[in-house]
Amino acid sequence: MSTVWKRAGGVFLVVALIAAAAFWRYYDKDLRYWQETNDATIEADQVTISSRLAGYVRQVLVDDNQTVGKGALLVEIEPDDYQTRLATADADIASAVAARAQEQAAGAEAKAAVAAAEADLQAARTSFDYAKREAERYRPLVEKGAEPAATLSQLTTNRDRAAADVAARQAAVEEAHRRIDTIAAQGAQQAAHEQSARVQRQAAAHDLAATHLVAPIAGRIAGRSVRVGQFVQPGVRLLTIVPEQDLYVVANFKETQVGLMRPGQPVSVRVDALPGVEFHGQVASITPGTGANFSLIPPQNATGNFTKVIQRVPVRIRIAAGPAARRVLAPGLSLEVEVDTRAAAGDLDAIRAEQEHAASAGSSATPGQ
Repeated sequence: MSTVWKRAGGVFLVVALIAAAAFWRYYDKDLRYWQETNDATIEADQVTISSRLAGYVRQVLVDDNQTVGKGALLVEIEPDDYQTRLATADADIASAVAARAQEQAAGAEAKAAVAAAEADLQAARTSFDYAKREAERYRPLVEKGAEPAATLSQLTTNRDRAAADVAARQAAVEEAHRRIDTIAAQGAQQAAHEQSARVQRQAAAHDLAATHLVAPIAGRIAGRSVRVGQFVQPGVRLLTIVPEQDLYVVANFKETQVGLMRPGQPVSVRVDALPGVEFHGQVASITPGTGANFSLIPPQNATGNFTKVIQRVPVRIRIAAGPAARRVLAPGLSLEVEVDTRAAAGDLDAIRAEQEHAASAGSSATPGQ
């Protein structure tokens, strides 16, 4: 009987050794490259909807948990005040346009006045030239006594009067030119006023359009706090849109698990809300730092007593899920994630070899003692 037990014990020992060797081989080749964590949740790039205007809510066109498409009208704010501002801006534009038209007409009139003044000046110069020639022609005759001195005196008076008229006409021409410059300056001022009115109208139009809050993305309504008749302030959250098609997983692995983790590696995901269902995906990216490093108050290990704590590194994962599953998946759900890092199994040896080569190169470059 003891011989049978000895043989059985020997067989059991052999089987146990074979199983242990097989398990070690499986662990060394496969199992140790699977990294698992339950510190993972579903995330989504949700959008918070708020108003950039102040006003009373006229109507709310969505309900909690409702699915909406991109561009769907969500909330309407009372537009009366902003319509009034738009109408005022339109009136300012019309007034500025009329003023510019008036200035243009005045400019045309001033140019005509310049032409008339220059014509009068030319006529006055012609009269002056004639009066001057007559006075010069009669002067020798008067000196010889052929003509009376009164005639020369009258001609001289006519010449001086013509010269004064030329000066007056010249001043009138200069005044007409200054009038054109003044009207041009006023026209530029009116043009600036018109441009300002158009800018104000554009701003009023944007404000009026902003009374209609539309969905920037497609998704489901969550956290709706806005109600009809409520007075909303700019920047205050009214509701949130959670996209259903752009869900992803953020898994927080220990720093001892991410050494061989690379984008593109296959992932298995199990959702607590769907027992027995396994989703597949792949690593999308790895955060360039630990979660603590990006916290509001990062740890300062250089001060005080230090206790080493294994840090967590957020890893973003894309998952493949159909429409039926996406109706259940929601941001915040807990998950269990398992990443297959076997594709990077040789990286550790490559890193060791690289560092040994760098160390040997550094030692050879160091001068001998």
